[in-house]
Amino acid sequence: MIFRQLFEPESFTYTYLLGCPQTGETVLIDPVVETVNRDIEVLHEMGLKLTYTLETHVHADHVSGAFKLKAITDSKIAGAAMDDLPCRDIGVREGEAFRVGTLEIHPLFTPGHTDTHHAFLLHSPSGAWLFTGDALLIDACGRTDFQMGDAATLYRSIHDKFFSLPNETLVYPAHDYDGRFVSTVGQEKARNPRLKDNRSEEDFVELMNKLDLPYPKKLDFSVPANELCGRCPETLPPGVQALCNVHDQG
Repeated sequence: MIFRQLFEPESFTYTYLLGCPQTGETVLIDPVVETVNRDIEVLHEMGLKLTYTLETHVHADHVSGAFKLKAITDSKIAGAAMDDLPCRDIGVREGEAFRVGTLEIHPLFTPGHTDTHHAFLLHSPSGAWLFTGDALLIDACGRTDFQMGDAATLYRSIHDKFFSLPNETLVYPAHDYDGRFVSTVGQEKARNPRLKDNRSEEDFVELMNKLDLPYPKKLDFSVPANELCGRCPETLPPGVQALCNVHDQG
């Protein structure tokens, strides 16, 4: 498998490049509109052609790069089928492998951060790779106070879908705010302050409901834009609108 972890510093978002060495087919998980040009340059440098973009959920903290990447590279947009977004070319479902060349990516329905959130599990000769989106972060987890989030549901998603995997499973989150790159299922069981010591569901819900986090500064325009797969509505701030425009590239 060809792999690259890419970072967008304003929203602290990781975009993951997964490529098939046999066919050159490639997917970008959770691309960001600000880094579309960077992502295209990386693909060119690696001799790859973008086949798909794949979203873990409808993001509230950044605008997706999916629509712009499709316009430039003719890639297809994939995400949870249950979102029922007309702008997506492919709907993914738990129990149905999403194939990128010879790679098999297994969607896991993991609601709680949002009501349609999905994570993605990939097996390779070196072990299992889990792309957790916002559901499970390194020493944290996604918030549950908007977009139909629910703390009890998130608790069950983490325990039933993630913590049931082997401890050595690599955990690649959609964000990290402290310069960390990867964790493991075993590490998150043992060290995650919100989940360690077999914290009960009741205690987890109480903790999450008391976080008192600030209102996401991009939520009001990111969610509507991402419901269009990153095609920006005219109501976006001018600076963001400009990023969404497809110029003379590709």
